[in-house]
Amino acid sequence: MKSAVVLLVLGVATATLPACGGDQPAGSRAPVAATGTAAAPTPPPPTGDPSARAGLGSARPSAAPSTVAFRAGNPDGHAAVPAEARAVDTSRPTRTVGTGTPASCTSEAVVKAVAAGGIITFDCGPAPVTIRMKATAKVVNSHGPRIVLDGGGKVTLSGDGQRRILYQNTCDQAQGWTTSHCQNQDHPQLTVQNLTFAAGNSTGDRTEGGGGGAVFVRGGRLKVVNTRFVDNRCDRTGQDLGGAALRVLSQYENKPVYVVNSSFTGGVCANGAATSSIGVSWTVLNSVFRDNRAVGSGANPARSGTPGGGSGGAIYCDGNEFTVRVAGTIIENNTANEGGGAIFFVSNNRTGTLRVEASTLRRNPSRGFETKGYPGIFFLGAHPPTVVSSRLS
Repeated sequence: MKSAVVLLVLGVATATLPACGGDQPAGSRAPVAATGTAAAPTPPPPTGDPSARAGLGSARPSAAPSTVAFRAGNPDGHAAVPAEARAVDTSRPTRTVGTGTPASCTSEAVVKAVAAGGIITFDCGPAPVTIRMKATAKVVNSHGPRIVLDGGGKVTLSGDGQRRILYQNTCDQAQGWTTSHCQNQDHPQLTVQNLTFAAGNSTGDRTEGGGGGAVFVRGGRLKVVNTRFVDNRCDRTGQDLGGAALRVLSQYENKPVYVVNSSFTGGVCANGAATSSIGVSWTVLNSVFRDNRAVGSGANPARSGTPGGGSGGAIYCDGNEFTVRVAGTIIENNTANEGGGAIFFVSNNRTGTLRVEASTLRRNPSRGFETKGYPGIFFLGAHPPTVVSSRLS
């Protein structure tokens, strides 16, 4: 688990965790749009302080109730959401962070609640509040088996530009081993909903290959519902390092990570400036990815004389057997220095599949390479991506 075993398959570097995959170009750019249309995008967020951009107030919230409604994802997305992908009922929480005032909602309280597990809600008063995390909240693997964080649409967890915000790793001995097969166990099951993660930063932390500026998850299950990720960061170089917002590895029996009605803006990382994974399946529904940047250079395997990276302006997926489905979603104005301004998808053994439904992908430049006929996408998999009722340009 600690070392990578590298093979060469069809000229593409392959590896076990923490690094695998490659990105040899499979065609030049071609501005060809798929047939069909998709819902119009939501307006871009205002600029300024990450908390303000998230619509959740500042670090010093006023006592007056907020009139700003919490909105995440694509309101014009109409992809059906299966029952298991919906928000968890938190009407009977296991524990609550805060006692009704902003001052009672502290980093220490969040860290303690996450370590204890269960269904966690917040009581920080009537106004939106930003909790500046002084330490990363870490899941204890023997607690749960469900850990749910529900911010009620009023809570921002901020890494303050200095640290990762939330961490789960079933293979981390410091968090406890609960099975003999940490890479494939069904718990803990982590859900984040009605929250904003802002200014997370995992730069310099190369544990499990690095990445995960806001949230890092290995093992168990992850679900994200009605949540915003704003201005998160991870290392700017690295051939397979990524996930300014989310870095996910080793999900139970390759069940998908669900991302529902959520937004990713302003992420910056070597690869996968919103999300990044190895060998993980995703179902992304009614969400928005905007203004994220994969800033590495040299691709993967890294070209001679380069540090590697630069692929997946929004979404970076690598590994062997996995599937990605994107439906009712807007991916726009993301950039990649190398391949896949919107989506980078490499299935090393060519079994993986990508399906895009009722979505809009536009203005996602791939400055190095992408797959001909699929603007913004670099793809190596079982067959060409399936694009239905969507617009690629």
